[in-house]
Amino acid sequence: MNKLAITAAAALTALAAVCAWGAWVFEGEWGGSGPAPGRFVEPWGVALAPNSNVYVVDVGNYRVQYFTPTGSWLGMWGSRGSGPGQFNISLGIAVAPNGNVYVTDLYNFRVQYFTASGSFLGSWGSKGMGNGQFGDPASVAVAPNGNVYVADRNVEGRIQYFTPSGSFLGKWGKTGSGNGEFVSPNGVAVASNGNVYVADSGNDRVQYFTAAGSFLGKWGSMVSRPYMLAVGRDGRVFVTEYHNHRVRYYTSTGSFLGGWGKLGYLPGEFAHPVGIAVKPDGRRVYVADSDNDRIQYFRWSDPAVEPTSLGRVKALYK
Repeated sequence: MNKLAITAAAALTALAAVCAWGAWVFEGEWGGSGPAPGRFVEPWGVALAPNSNVYVVDVGNYRVQYFTPTGSWLGMWGSRGSGPGQFNISLGIAVAPNGNVYVTDLYNFRVQYFTASGSFLGSWGSKGMGNGQFGDPASVAVAPNGNVYVADRNVEGRIQYFTPSGSFLGKWGKTGSGNGEFVSPNGVAVASNGNVYVADSGNDRVQYFTAAGSFLGKWGSMVSRPYMLAVGRDGRVFVTEYHNHRVRYYTSTGSFLGGWGKLGYLPGEFAHPVGIAVKPDGRRVYVADSDNDRIQYFRWSDPAVEPTSLGRVKALYK
């Protein structure tokens, strides 16, 4: 067999391996730059509601917008300011099991929460280092039991957690590189079993903890500047890498599974991806592509294998 034939055979073998394991495939996008409904100026956080509607923090327009799962515009709320329902740079967003929407209000040093259609329900927080105060509330996540976790990245690098109405429950972390320490913890997410995952950006790693903050584990050899993250019901952890313009995903304990994306503006490419959300069934992922002013979403494409081979693939995956 000549060299060209060998190379072609090797390429086909590699392609078959990729197809056997499946892949994430671009499915759609919406947005564009501007202030009109459905358009964005730096979309940042993205979250899914129990009814699969998609909520997006539109940073430069000082508002939250929400959409159907495929991007049809449904509504919006917010303006620049410090009053109820106003924002002074918001980055993080999460939707509770009851449909309430939580938003971190960065330079008002607070968390606000709303009904699913944007009616103001309440807020908590002020500038400071005390319990329930914030220095830089970057992102927010809601646990299955309704408790609210906030990544406070510039006050000793810590995670605080609260009741659904904002009563302080606990905290952990300080600035450093040891277990349970952080440098710029930008992202926080809660798994279906209650474990808490943190994108420890300045330390180039992901750490995870029990619901009360006891250290469980970490990984970093296959991640660079993790920014925000999401956890599927099956335990897979999806991480955006802001400076590498890509998404990577892992098992619940940090084994690398794959990734996609590079710098660009074409479908499947990114310019500083930030917020990320995954459907409960684990088959669709939404990414806030901030500098391209759009939301992109991707679907899982099942392995292209013969039925007689599928059992072997599944057996290997166990």
